[in-house]
Amino acid sequence: MHHKRISSGSEFESKISYSRAVVEGGWIFVSGTTGYDYGSMTISENVVEQADQCFKNIAQALAEAGSSLDRIVRVRYIFPDRSDFEPCWPVFKKYLGRVLPAATIMIAGLLDDQMKLEIEVTAQIGHTD
Repeated sequence: MHHKRISSGSEFESKISYSRAVVEGGWIFVSGTTGYDYGSMTISENVVEQADQCFKNIAQALAEAGSSLDRIVRVRYIFPDRSDFEPCWPVFKKYLGRVLPAATIMIAGLLDDQMKLEIEVTAQIGHTD
């Protein structure tokens, strides 16, 4: 069975002992991903920009695992502030509007007050045409 761990290079992964994503069998489990730009270790103050960066980070992990955003079957959104959810809808539609995965939204505190959302996905290995 195929097993692989993927890292984004985030300092949080080594501090908290987790992987950005884990490939197991035909599945990719992407950890809760925030809007940090891991290249510069910066994060926007704008929730919509953070949502967009979340999907860029997720897309990178999925590509490294041999998949894409079009293979997502499950998404979980976590927001500390429920009023930030609706402004992000256009970003969610941009990245998931074709695939329409099963979805859950949760309201919960996050590790750092700068983080306005966290997105976790499950995807299948492979690319779609």
